[in-house]
Amino acid sequence: MNGTQLRHALHSGKRVYGTLIVSESPRWVQDALPALGLDFVFIDTEHIALSRTPLSWMCQACSALGIAPIVRIPSPDPFQATMAIDGGAQGVIAPYLETPEQVRLVAGALRLRPLRGIRMQNAVSGKEQLEPELAAYVAERREKIVFIANIESVPAMQNLDEILKIEGLDGVLIGPHDLSCSLGIPEQYTHPRYIAAVDEIIAKARAAGKGAGIHLAYPNGLEQEMRWVKDGANLIVHSADILVFRQAMRRELDAIRRAAGDLPGSAADQSQHPAI
Repeated sequence: MNGTQLRHALHSGKRVYGTLIVSESPRWVQDALPALGLDFVFIDTEHIALSRTPLSWMCQACSALGIAPIVRIPSPDPFQATMAIDGGAQGVIAPYLETPEQVRLVAGALRLRPLRGIRMQNAVSGKEQLEPELAAYVAERREKIVFIANIESVPAMQNLDEILKIEGLDGVLIGPHDLSCSLGIPEQYTHPRYIAAVDEIIAKARAAGKGAGIHLAYPNGLEQEMRWVKDGANLIVHSADILVFRQAMRRELDAIRRAAGDLPGSAADQSQHPAI
């Protein structure tokens, strides 16, 4: 799937599937990703220390596989958004957006790229009309770019109705950890107020014709993830390479340790250390 196809899928309500990747190894792209049937990958540069050079090759490699690379930039900065696209990203996730103006500027930078500065701001605000040739040029380029806003705070929820009206926004992605903290119930992912907040964000986004999703990377989140998919979430960002490695490796190593009697409570451990 490319950026154009991903954009249309999000707006139409079609479900798209992806995961967070942080590994820079070429073998990851060569051996693992092609077998997963992914529509996109989520590459995080907000919380993960990835420089522009490896980020760019990761984007280029995923694009070559027909998997749209979507990059979360470090901050909701219009210049960082266009830098990610210049490096090969087919879409941008801007973190911790809370006001319509923040969303409008990032959307404008992506929608009107390569316009910047005063002309871009005037076009976004409606103060200036683009020349016909320039308008056609940026419209063709914009068609290929996905813009997703991270909604992860109470102020963002309060402004969500206005945010969802902004031209150029394709979807929202809920940040569960930051949202729970903003609600005053840190990491209480089964709390009724947290559940209600996620329900509200997904319902409003889908009603506005935008994609909606949540990145669940906490333990035992799979049941919640499936529930919200059934309730309309269509931007499915499941887990992360480093989390799956940790969980699978711990599970298998524990099985070996248990069989060898090196875990407390195993049968072999009991036979070697009988109760006194």
